[in-house]
Amino acid sequence: MLVVLKAFQFHGVFKVVLEVKPEIVNWSPRIILFHNFLSAEECDYLRAIAQPRLQVSTVVDTKTGKGIKSEVRTSSGMFLNSEERKYPMIQAIEKRIAVFSQVPAENGELIQVLRYEKSQFYKPHHDYFSDAFNIKRGGQRIATMLMYLSDNVVGGETYFPSAGNGECSCGGKMMKGLCVKPGKGDAVLFWSMGLDGSTDPNSIHGGCEVLDGEKWSATKWMRQRTSY
Repeated sequence: MLVVLKAFQFHGVFKVVLEVKPEIVNWSPRIILFHNFLSAEECDYLRAIAQPRLQVSTVVDTKTGKGIKSEVRTSSGMFLNSEERKYPMIQAIEKRIAVFSQVPAENGELIQVLRYEKSQFYKPHHDYFSDAFNIKRGGQRIATMLMYLSDNVVGGETYFPSAGNGECSCGGKMMKGLCVKPGKGDAVLFWSMGLDGSTDPNSIHGGCEVLDGEKWSATKWMRQRTSY
C-alpha cells in the first residue's frame, strides 16, 4: 500500500509531497515500518534544532519522574519545547504522526531528538511505565513513533528481542529477535499496549550499538489522554 501525503503552507513557505509506504513488520508486538515518512528537509531541520542543545541522555526515575543518568543509555539528546511545537514544519510532522498512528496529536509528548555516536547504544527496555507516578499526567504510553534522521549508519538498528522467530544483526552481533535498520526519513511505529488495553511485555526494544557514523533519531511517545 502506498499513501501519498501532501502538505502545503500558505504563500509557499512550506510544501511537502511524500509517498509514504507502510510495511507491516510484526503483529505481536505490533510494529509498522513507514518508508519515506519524513522528507530530507524535515530530517535536517530537526537535527539543526537539536544540535546546539544536545545533552547526555537520561532515563526516567520511577520514583520521582525526573531524568537520571544511566549506563543503559549512552546517547545525547534534547526535547523540543512548547513554542517549537507550534512551528509549521513541526506541526506538519505532528499531524502526520497522528494520522498514521490514529492517536490525537494532543495525546503526544514533546518530540525528543537523539544522537548516537560510534559505540553508543540503548539497552532493551519498555516505553510503558511500571509505576503510578509517571502515568498521572496523560495516562500510560500506548505507542511510539521512532523516526530516523540520518543515513550512512553502520549498526544502530532498533532491536525487538521478543518479536519474530529468527535472528538479526544487532550492532554486528547475531541476536534472537527482529531488527529494523535505520534509514533517513523512515519511521517505526510500535505499540506498548495490546488491543485489550494492557501493557505488552513483548514491546521490549533497544538501540543497537553504532559501529560507524552517527545515528540521529526523533521519538514521539503517545499517551492515553492529553498530556500537554
